[in-house]
Amino acid sequence: MRAFPAGSRPSERNLRGVLAMLGLAMCMVSSSASAAAHGAIRVAANADIRSLDPGMNRDSNTDSVMMHLVEGLVAYGEDGTPRPMLAERVETSPDGRVVTFHLRKDVPFHNGQLMTARHVAWNWERYLDPRNHWPCLPEMDGSRGPRVESVEALDAHTVVFRLDRRSPMLLAQMAAVQCGAGAILHPDSMNAEGEVGVPIGTGPYRLGTWKRGEFIELVAFPGYRSRNEPRDGNAGGKIAYAHTIRWLVIRDDASRRAALIKGQVDVLPWLSAPELVELRKYPRIGIKSSPTLGSNVLLIQSDDPVMSDPLLRRALAHSLDVKAIAEVVSGGIGTVDASMVPVVSSYYSEAQRRGHDFNPGLARALLARSAYKGQKIRLLTSRRYTDIFDQSIMIQSMARQVGIHIDLVVLEWATQLDRYQSGNYQLMSFSYSPRVDPCLTYEAMAGNRKQSKRKVWDNPRALTLLADACGLSEPPARQAAFDELHQLMLRDNPLIVLFNPGAATAVRDRLEGFAPWPLVRERLWGVKPVATP
Repeated sequence: MRAFPAGSRPSERNLRGVLAMLGLAMCMVSSSASAAAHGAIRVAANADIRSLDPGMNRDSNTDSVMMHLVEGLVAYGEDGTPRPMLAERVETSPDGRVVTFHLRKDVPFHNGQLMTARHVAWNWERYLDPRNHWPCLPEMDGSRGPRVESVEALDAHTVVFRLDRRSPMLLAQMAAVQCGAGAILHPDSMNAEGEVGVPIGTGPYRLGTWKRGEFIELVAFPGYRSRNEPRDGNAGGKIAYAHTIRWLVIRDDASRRAALIKGQVDVLPWLSAPELVELRKYPRIGIKSSPTLGSNVLLIQSDDPVMSDPLLRRALAHSLDVKAIAEVVSGGIGTVDASMVPVVSSYYSEAQRRGHDFNPGLARALLARSAYKGQKIRLLTSRRYTDIFDQSIMIQSMARQVGIHIDLVVLEWATQLDRYQSGNYQLMSFSYSPRVDPCLTYEAMAGNRKQSKRKVWDNPRALTLLADACGLSEPPARQAAFDELHQLMLRDNPLIVLFNPGAATAVRDRLEGFAPWPLVRERLWGVKPVATP
């Protein structure tokens, strides 16, 4: 069904929406009951946002801002597990093909109108329309998994998604921050050209001012209806303590640090290891960190004549002191992890803790039994990301101690990515970006290597286990599959997982309640500006 007409909106509807938003703004000025009565929060951003259309034209900076404006049916919790957000509860039919969302009642948009199932259906029809070029459409149209055949509003508070087959990953894909988290906008968000003009969402903040290239400012929404649960990732309860949040665009690294030190900004996200060392010296600046769902790794091209030797690959694994690598490279905030399942995942079990011990003696013994004759092995790296380069230097040094001779080849990042995509390397220092489900994490590195050269592992048993895990919905069965996958990976050594990098943010002491989370976007609801001496 089409809940609202597509394309441009009638001008009188736009006018009503603008007037409603003005009315809310006046209400906010006069209201003494608003929780947002504690001043402003200022964030140093390294670049401007890309658009106001959640999930359509985005990057990490855009995601961070839009998370405060919009919400979806479900959202990621702290560990990456989908939780209900605008949905009160979710039901799935026995065959897995019908997913029913029962919506929360009395949830207002920023223009004062209440959200209904018709709004949800309208948004999802927009996402699923190929003409709108939603980047995450392949996950929903049958290209890379099940197809959403229809989205229907049964009544004011019930929405039904019908699929062509079971999709255990549906909720995780709907909650994906990089996909806009399935944001539900009011149709009056659209301008006369059929594009998002002012996003009218249901989040704790609404759009204030966007001065391109300089700043974007959000204003607390006094009508926000929070969930009752504690803050939980992008889900749970949300309180807008600050009356405004302003992201200031400061492109130069040194200038961002100086602005933080001088108190011109309160929050500096995405710290590098050298920045961690420098900023820890200032007493009024705290470092907040959390392990992430990403992985820093050493990729191994097992089709290479030298690296095809399993004894050499095992020797290399035992030559690496991953604790030292994680400590130095991450500035002390990374977490050692030998598994493709991140430590913060609910699927990180006792079996996932098993890795290759740092054992130079065993490494030398394995090397003596191998076919390796001291050939130079080329390790590709880049200076674009400090952690990727620094771990390369440590890997080279540790491998040399047991007799493995590695040459570093430093490339431009774009060139390294091309070599990664084509599989043209012996060793490569690399990192996988955060993925919320182990299925997605394993799919980044395992698969048909003839069809996708970037894959590093095509063990038939592993691919069967991965397909099983991605088709299962019962956690115990999925856990068993992930545990066996890890055992096989340690045996084959298609790559060496080093650590989960930490997400580090510097925060001035005038803020209370800031907490980082594994998906590395700053959450500023629940954060209170306070007076400091």
